[in-house]
Amino acid sequence: MIEEGKPLFVQIAERIEDSIVDGSLPERSQAPSTNELAAFYRINPATAAKGVAMLVDKSVLEKRRGIGMFVPEGARELLLRERRDAFADRYVSPLIDEARRIGLSPDDLAALVREHGARITETGRTTS
Repeated sequence: MIEEGKPLFVQIAERIEDSIVDGSLPERSQAPSTNELAAFYRINPATAAKGVAMLVDKSVLEKRRGIGMFVPEGARELLLRERRDAFADRYVSPLIDEARRIGLSPDDLAALVREHGARITETGRTTS
């Protein structure tokens, strides 16, 4: 679980986000407590709390006084929107820029993506 160079609290927040996105931590369900996270990942509870606080600030988790942390309605869609935007910035924009540089029209690029998508579906592989 531990990635070098990335703060532990960020990794904890990302793990919780991944669980919300993939549905293993559904909306309206209770999230693990900071003590549970600390015990599971063998980290300081303050570190786990910092990751959870990040998600509270983003409205991905909400505190219910005396009960715990819960995933609010709309958290999954918020994360999906955020990830779509990040995906577009990181992958789609550079793809379009390169396609433009090598003379591919938007239609050519779309056809190329469909062709490769079909090949991946057929073979189950992302490379030739």
